[in-house]
Amino acid sequence: MSKDSPHIPVVESWLALRREEPLFPQLPIVDAHHHLWDRPGQRYLFAELLDDANQGHNVLATVFIQSRSMYNSDEADPSLRPIGEVEFANGIAAQSASGVYSRLRACAGIIGFCDLMQPERAEAILDRLVAAGGGRFRGVRNQTAWHEDAAISSNPIPPVKGLLLEEKFRTSASLLGQRGFTLDVWVYHTQLDEVYALARHCPDTMIILDHLGGPLGVGPYAGRREEVFAEWAASMTQIANLPNVFVKLGGLAMRVGGFEFHSEPVPPSSELLAKAWAPYFERVIELFGPKRCMFESNFPVDKGMVSYGVLWNAFKRMTQSYSEAERLDLFFTTAARVYALPVQPEDQH
Repeated sequence: MSKDSPHIPVVESWLALRREEPLFPQLPIVDAHHHLWDRPGQRYLFAELLDDANQGHNVLATVFIQSRSMYNSDEADPSLRPIGEVEFANGIAAQSASGVYSRLRACAGIIGFCDLMQPERAEAILDRLVAAGGGRFRGVRNQTAWHEDAAISSNPIPPVKGLLLEEKFRTSASLLGQRGFTLDVWVYHTQLDEVYALARHCPDTMIILDHLGGPLGVGPYAGRREEVFAEWAASMTQIANLPNVFVKLGGLAMRVGGFEFHSEPVPPSSELLAKAWAPYFERVIELFGPKRCMFESNFPVDKGMVSYGVLWNAFKRMTQSYSEAERLDLFFTTAARVYALPVQPEDQH
């Protein structure tokens, strides 16, 4: 991992110290959020994704999320370079769809980048993204997770303050809804009021709030977990009243969450993770309901703290009290519906 990366370094030898048999191995899964990239110190491409997804869980499809990866350096117009990322993800999807490697359909849905601060160009760029996506392009994500404290960073390129409140951004966000595209949003809990305002302004745009709404646990929020939880929960309660907002369940293994399992001699067990994270997951599912929530791995970002197999075991432990139908929504159906994925749970057979 590059020394400039805000992510926890992935140490495969350390992760290998913890192995678990998959719980409920027949439960169909859509991994609603992962990245692919080739960066100094970390390569996470189709082979690495396959290695993780083949750890015994029934992962049938994945959604690729904007990663600032594989931009087209030959493109003279910087606004068009991100189209290369969608082309790249679609190539991985085509490789996966050959069926040669496994039943997994990687990158069955693709979320790319279109600068939403350029509403005058958004329509044309979206057309190009659709063409590059081979029928798999589903929506857009911009870099929006901002905090004034330098200790709080989850992106090597600092986002712009208040982007979600900008009129140009809102105009483009509304256009996404008109075109039937989704908007993924990654923010910290200190920005959830901005998400609420955006979602109210764009009621016809399906907004997917990434990583449980980003409850912080580092910098000025270190050691204040109960206080942060209360603030975060209040904001999430308000957002839950807006039916166009959905939530991804995951992302707490990022450095900004303040959990430090990666500092231990051995990786955390799924039992330990479930105990630590359950209050957040349970509150969101209670507020939004299983039909508006979906599980995500956020790999390889979260891989610095936990292996893929153990992570999904933790998710399954936290949902054992839910009905079979509710668990199917959380692990499969919500993501498949929101991202219009051409996959069915019976594909497991």
